[in-house]
Amino acid sequence: MSFNANTVINHSKYNNANVFYVGFDLGRYLNNELTEILMDVIVDFAFGYHTGILKTYNRKILKEAAKAIYKIDAFNEVKWVYVDNNSELLDCELKAEKKYLKKGEFGEMILHLLLRDFFKTQPLVSKIHFKDTDNAVVHGFDIVHIGNDINDPQRDSLFLGESKLYSRKTGNAGMFGVNDLIDDLKNHFRTDFLYREIALIGKKKDSYTPIDEYPDLNTKEEYEAFLKKKNEWYILLKKVENKESKLQDFFKSVTIPLICTYQSDIFNDCDDVNCDDFQTKISEEVKKLKDEFDEKLSHLPIEIGEPKKTELNVLLFLFPIPSKKELIKVLHEKLFKEQG
Repeated sequence: MSFNANTVINHSKYNNANVFYVGFDLGRYLNNELTEILMDVIVDFAFGYHTGILKTYNRKILKEAAKAIYKIDAFNEVKWVYVDNNSELLDCELKAEKKYLKKGEFGEMILHLLLRDFFKTQPLVSKIHFKDTDNAVVHGFDIVHIGNDINDPQRDSLFLGESKLYSRKTGNAGMFGVNDLIDDLKNHFRTDFLYREIALIGKKKDSYTPIDEYPDLNTKEEYEAFLKKKNEWYILLKKVENKESKLQDFFKSVTIPLICTYQSDIFNDCDDVNCDDFQTKISEEVKKLKDEFDEKLSHLPIEIGEPKKTELNVLLFLFPIPSKKELIKVLHEKLFKEQG
């Protein structure tokens, strides 16, 4: 399924980082167009393939997806800050920052979109789908997808992703974001955390509509192919959980996309992302952030019995935006309207 994100989102590579950014039309930043695409993603993001391959969906399904998302405390709290309270304060000045705003729940949806459209992945597990009660523990990774190995397209890879969505009064939101992604890499790619996450993901192996109950004949063949691929991954995960397969071998099949969506000053006094001035600014900023990421990554401690972080298959995504508040506010307004 494609959401045609490339009609609004530009994708380039700078300094070995995948960079995404939205442009302008007649001097207007395409924030509304970006949020419309993200609204199209909601059902896919919330339900994954647990209920089948939903290439088209009606208002009822969209309403159910919106309600599923608002079962999560973080979305409700951030809506209060950006919409109900209409705060003019940035994240670092808000009391809610420590618990909720730092998580950047919509950052997960952005990562989901970019992986689906630009890397042609399929969602393996959607944590939103299992939020039957507030704060139910499902798994810690923001994204669990399957797709082609970027180094060998003939092989499949398990995409375990992390996301950040930041603004900062000091104007260095990107720097905070990439440093926190390094912390995620350090804390989440440890043996004890990984074994726990693999076990949690493994518990969802039967949470998909059986093929003999699948109602959509137009996508049944595609869904059956997905189930076969899904089962192969769950067999591998079970072997790792039971320690019949080594973690070091498992990592050969893992891709780690890390996204930092962040408020950036490069959009100030700009109405054309194709002009030389903007391209110079984004190139310089991305280089600075990538250098910071690489520097911190290279200094992560090497421990016997733990994965060496510099040898992991990491994809860094950088997504500068002119205003986090405007993006989040519009998304919440549209999403909250749909659930009602």
